[in-house]
Amino acid sequence: MTSALLYDRLQFAFTATFHYLFPQLTMGLALLLLYLRSRALAAGDEAAHEAARFWTKIFALSFAFGVVTGIPLEFQFGTNWAKFSDFAGGVIGQTLAMEGTFAFFMESSFLGMLLFGDQRFSRKIQWFASLMLFLGSWLSGFFILATNAWMQHPVAYRVSPDGRLFVDSLWALLTNPWLFWQYAHNMTAAVVTGSFVMAALGSFYLLSGRHTAQAKTYLRTGIVAGALSTALMIFPTGHGNARQVFEHQPVKGAAFEGLFKTEHGAGLYLVGQPNLETMTVDNPIEIPRALSFLVYDELYAQVKGLDAFPPEDWPDNLPLLYYSYHVMAGLGTILSAVMGLALLWLWRGRLFTTQWLLWLLMLSAPFPYIATTAGWMTAELGRQPWLVYGLLRTSEGTSPLVHSGNALFTLLGFLGLYLFLGILFLFMIAETIRHGPEENGHQHDAEPAREQAWAGRNA
Repeated sequence: MTSALLYDRLQFAFTATFHYLFPQLTMGLALLLLYLRSRALAAGDEAAHEAARFWTKIFALSFAFGVVTGIPLEFQFGTNWAKFSDFAGGVIGQTLAMEGTFAFFMESSFLGMLLFGDQRFSRKIQWFASLMLFLGSWLSGFFILATNAWMQHPVAYRVSPDGRLFVDSLWALLTNPWLFWQYAHNMTAAVVTGSFVMAALGSFYLLSGRHTAQAKTYLRTGIVAGALSTALMIFPTGHGNARQVFEHQPVKGAAFEGLFKTEHGAGLYLVGQPNLETMTVDNPIEIPRALSFLVYDELYAQVKGLDAFPPEDWPDNLPLLYYSYHVMAGLGTILSAVMGLALLWLWRGRLFTTQWLLWLLMLSAPFPYIATTAGWMTAELGRQPWLVYGLLRTSEGTSPLVHSGNALFTLLGFLGLYLFLGILFLFMIAETIRHGPEENGHQHDAEPAREQAWAGRNA
């Protein structure tokens, strides 16, 4: 790998990873905001209405920083990956343009209505704006993931006489079979992030004795949504996504499972360290024949290992890919257990007075971000050495006139700039949390009598 290629890859990996910290929260909160406003409209729940107003502010902050950090990504297609853009721009340009033209403007326009029209529009109009905000946010994710799905599993293209690719069928591009499970898994994970963040803030307020009525609304909403989404994240979306990897990218599946040799009745490694010298997994804890069953529904089915593929087609960082996948899968299981436990305590009426569980929920907030980052690392590291799977290698897609010094200079610039943006975001979020939700006459920092009575019954 040349140094220019290394710096180009590091720059895109860093900016994409940092950027995705923000849209995963907004996409998750979009669904929760729609639920809160639906509840406020249908049941006249003032606590839900106030919660929706507060979380719209959190959404807006994350949305703004997502826009700022996301713009450089599209420019890098031209500056750092010119050959890739020339080769595949006739395809990926379609979905990226639709994301900016339709989804982004829908999302930003109706977010503006919710932020500045709270006193101007009726509850029904605010609910409609929340619906459109949700649709715009999730449609934005759809178009971006349609782009990535095409790079993972190219469909609906034709090759021009000069070797460039163009869309053959827009409908086939948007119904790429790879896209269904990838989109379902990704958006479910976004709801997990939004749910954990909402539950964590509710736990923080409850532990500190502030905004307790609102805190309980956050906890109820976050825990119920989190329990459902963590379960769906594992099955069927995670399971379906993994099975399609073994169908269309079997070398990636073998790599992230640590399967070096083709086996009948392949086992599933829960832990272990891949050893590239011996082509084995050291210190394994394995479930016998589980991988064959999960992939092919047969205990003794053959699963292709890395030995079935030429080494030049292997992902170029096998250990990092293996660990990323296992971090994602392990954290997904832990997050599901945490939310399941919290849901049980909520159902039994003991959650709000169980301090150790509130602490657990509060401290769990960063882990969905780690899990989604590891998931995207699995997807992208596993696609290597291809930019467009089977059609264009990563080494062939860089800009020939951008040398290593230029790429390193801009990489360092992004590191400094994004560090500043990260600190600024944390400061603004901290100030929003410190100020808390706006309190109306029906809601005070001291608990109302009905909340005190509830706490007394369940202490």
